[in-house]
Amino acid sequence: MLFRKMRRAGQQLPDDETREIMERNTEGVLSLFGENGYPYGVPVNYVWHEGKIYFHAAAAGHKKDAMEQNGKVCFTVIDTHEVLPAERATRYRSVIAFGHARFLDDPEEKYQALRIFGMKHSGDYPEDVENEIREAFSRTLAVEITVDHITGKESLDLMEERKRKNPAI
Repeated sequence: MLFRKMRRAGQQLPDDETREIMERNTEGVLSLFGENGYPYGVPVNYVWHEGKIYFHAAAAGHKKDAMEQNGKVCFTVIDTHEVLPAERATRYRSVIAFGHARFLDDPEEKYQALRIFGMKHSGDYPEDVENEIREAFSRTLAVEITVDHITGKESLDLMEERKRKNPAI
């Protein structure tokens, strides 16, 4: 088995809810194999499209270098997070995905990824999205993560709340 099963499997979210979290959110933490044996985690804006994760990056820098060295990545999205001091607990819902990152070198693929990204984040300004893509195209990387394994998880109280609403779970 390539990926571990979730230790607290009862807290695992159904696949459709995991995908909804990925669709709804716009920021996650990209974790890479960094330099000198140190991991490298960096927040990035992203878009989830047809089961893949897309983001853009500068044409030079730590992210690019790390992905060139090893395309295996981990991507984490926190959907809900609230510390409950009186209960000494945390209410949370999150997703973790493992996959392979690749640079989109084909100009049409790259353009489509940047357009999907731009429309998710600035869809009310389509002309501005197109202008920015044109202006930044040569100095911007478009990255696609093909997801090999993805799971969503929620805190115990959210899990219990879900069971109360739908006893068939």
